[in-house]
Amino acid sequence: MEQIDKLIINTPYEEPKYYWHYDREHRSFEKRDGRRPAGYVVATPDSQGFDDPGVFVPIELVNKIRPRVKSWRENGYPGVSGITRRLLHHWQDSEEREIRRFFFCQLEAIETLIWLIEAPEAEKTGIDIPGDGGEFARWCCKMATGTGKTVIMAMLIAWHVLNKITNRQDTRFAKDVLVVAPGLTVKSRLSVLYPNNDENYYEEFNIVPQGLMERLRLGRVKVINWHKMSWESEEQVQKKKIVDKRGTLSDEAYTRQVLGDMANTRNLIVINDEAHHAWRINLEARGKYLRQRDMKDSAEEATVWIGGLDRLHKSRGILRCFDLSATPFAPSGKKAEEESLYGWIISDFGLNDSIESGLVKTPRVVIRDDSKRTRELKSRLYHIYMDPDVKDDINRKAEETEPLPDLISNAYYLLGKDWLETKQDWKMAGQAAPPVMITVANRTETAARIRYSFDHKQILIDELCNPEKTLHIDSKVLKVAESSDEGAQVDFTHDELGEIKLTQKQQAELLRQKVDTVGKIGQPGEQV
Repeated sequence: MEQIDKLIINTPYEEPKYYWHYDREHRSFEKRDGRRPAGYVVATPDSQGFDDPGVFVPIELVNKIRPRVKSWRENGYPGVSGITRRLLHHWQDSEEREIRRFFFCQLEAIETLIWLIEAPEAEKTGIDIPGDGGEFARWCCKMATGTGKTVIMAMLIAWHVLNKITNRQDTRFAKDVLVVAPGLTVKSRLSVLYPNNDENYYEEFNIVPQGLMERLRLGRVKVINWHKMSWESEEQVQKKKIVDKRGTLSDEAYTRQVLGDMANTRNLIVINDEAHHAWRINLEARGKYLRQRDMKDSAEEATVWIGGLDRLHKSRGILRCFDLSATPFAPSGKKAEEESLYGWIISDFGLNDSIESGLVKTPRVVIRDDSKRTRELKSRLYHIYMDPDVKDDINRKAEETEPLPDLISNAYYLLGKDWLETKQDWKMAGQAAPPVMITVANRTETAARIRYSFDHKQILIDELCNPEKTLHIDSKVLKVAESSDEGAQVDFTHDELGEIKLTQKQQAELLRQKVDTVGKIGQPGEQV
């Protein structure tokens, strides 16, 4: 047994060959040959949350599919169409991909989807993918944040559209694609999925072979924010002071409103980005969802998202729905160890796999090895939320002017020293935007106290105490901005005193833009 000396032990471009296995009994790690089984970690039953390593739960369906896809790949993809074979070879052409190589996890995800549709039926004997209780089929690719889900979406779209345009009689494919996003910012980022976009991913990442882009543009892609799928119920219409004589929208009228210029489609495919927002409510637990304030909004969002897709399926038919998410769980209303994982997950590349392959940022704890103060505080900094001098203080309603616990102030000072060194290194390298220090607080009151501490130089790093460069994110305000299908126009008009005057909606949109453009040169969030 050993402790981890190096987290990254695989290349992102090949199937993982090693993984760190955690031994709960000895609290140590063992580097094992092979690939970590697909699965996830839940809280240990009856644990208090402190230093709990959790319990690993395998995803049996994925572990059954993986070796079959690998064997199918090694045998040259038997059963696939000519277009699919051309795409697969193009995606793996090492000579053509010296710069834009795809990650193994991206290729495995799209290969698994292709295998399920195009591989010979004999290959899939015993593979039973459960549904979510609705009328249309869903398949989910579980991908850690940072592994390139948008690239997989582009591959998926190219595969479907090019096959359908080449052989319009093939009912396995669709040429029309609806992509549903969890907010306006994500919707904006997904504009790269439009084949006519100047910065589209099909050309940017060399997803489509030369000569096939024009054929791809014969298909249709529509990206919407999930809010666009909301509708008024009969009860809501009746409550209006001025009665809308049209009543509720019929499924046909609703479909035309949501799909717009794609309304004449039949048997489209749907891609749900961040699909953990799109879950079918368990009616037995519905009352519990609606009684819990933190779950009520999630339940309403899920109802609109899935309910809207149900209506589209009823009027047009959804050939298949593809889910992508790092955390595809439906809230169960139960304890943490009883999270309800989506049953239709067909591929998995989780956070630990991604860290070991060098695909995502490595977690960091407050440590400055050259600091005597760090050595004194080290054990407390590892579990700062559970520290007796911190825990009660930050789990209460408090005024923003109340000082932070000393341990938190010291932690910010130590992190601030690291930030300052990084800023100076970046400046010498010609980087105009500064590095960003991000804090996620446990309560809105704590967030306000942190902001106040920085604004009033209670953290002893002057460069971090510039109010104009600190962004305090109000999740309620941000939610307003994310809820529209198009961002509000922000015009910097001035009042009689020369001060900028923005409406509440414009203020929300400006906050969203700052959050979305942190560190981007020439954008609102450049100097945050």
